[in-house]
Amino acid sequence: MQDLFKRINRKINGTVVNFIVTGVILLIAAILIVWTDFFLRLVIGLLVVTVAYLFFYLAYKTWWLKKEIEKFLKF
Repeated sequence: MQDLFKRINRKINGTVVNFIVTGVILLIAAILIVWTDFFLRLVIGLLVVTVAYLFFYLAYKTWWLKKEIEKFLKF
């Protein structure tokens, strides 16, 4: 049973890291998109920043859910 929880814990940690890395990459892409042409690229850049924020938020909520499950199961 502990092995199952360790595997689930590793998968959740991997998902959190994946969300954070994707958010950072999209944030860098948003900065590079906005840097050249202004209005159209500003809209596209803001869209990419919004998606990056979504990934950061998903990473935080996944981490929070993992902590709540650990607290509930006490391991």
